[in-house]
Amino acid sequence: MLITASKRHGATAFGTAVLWFLTVFVLACWPAQATDRTIYLTFDDGPLDGTGNILDVLEAENVPATMFMVGLHARSSRQSKALVARARTMPLVTVGNHSYSHAYDRYRKFYADTEAVVADMVRANAVLGLEAPTHARLPGRNVFRLPNISTNDLSIDRIEIGIEQPDYEFVAATGFWLYGWDHEWVHDGTGKPVQSVTRLVSEIDHMFSGKLRFVSPNKLILLMHDEMFQNTFDGTANLTALIQALKQRGYGFGQIPDYDPLK
Repeated sequence: MLITASKRHGATAFGTAVLWFLTVFVLACWPAQATDRTIYLTFDDGPLDGTGNILDVLEAENVPATMFMVGLHARSSRQSKALVARARTMPLVTVGNHSYSHAYDRYRKFYADTEAVVADMVRANAVLGLEAPTHARLPGRNVFRLPNISTNDLSIDRIEIGIEQPDYEFVAATGFWLYGWDHEWVHDGTGKPVQSVTRLVSEIDHMFSGKLRFVSPNKLILLMHDEMFQNTFDGTANLTALIQALKQRGYGFGQIPDYDPLK
């Protein structure tokens, strides 16, 4: 009887050890834990035709996002003004500054005049109803200027970086926290998304596999553009599918004010 009890005790202990090992192994291999792998959804250039669909999906899925808006677009119509107002009332949405003019898509000319760049950003704040410190993204440039993070856009040459760097510094000093991005859901010239949702999620999984570095560890800022989410491109369905797929993989969604908080 004692031998049988001892064997049972040993089997129980062994089973407990195996269960503990499996639990640790699964947690270690889980593709994304909300506590340490966070995605920041960001949308540029609104308000545009796809902005309303984006807001609908964010509300339905109850996830945070940042809308980096363009002043010129915001004042273009009554509907555009209403979209800005709606975004500002949503608790999980941060309205950010993406300049007034978007450089009229002539970036090198725009960044050749530091005072004009600062004035353009300040003008957008007035249109969007924002106050410093403002969460912002410069047009056409993947640049970070945050309390603990400072990076330049590596896609432009060194000479141009030297010309533009005073712009970044003066804009930041004026009260703008500048955010770039880690990955982009690319669109073509019409606004149509290039990657499928499945492909984009696979790319994100690969980035979190440890083979690529983020600007901030385990925090991925995803760049998208409002025009991608028009009805023409099944915008509501695509964005919903993306968010649900990321949720299923355990990714957390972050609010941009928490990306690099004051310490």
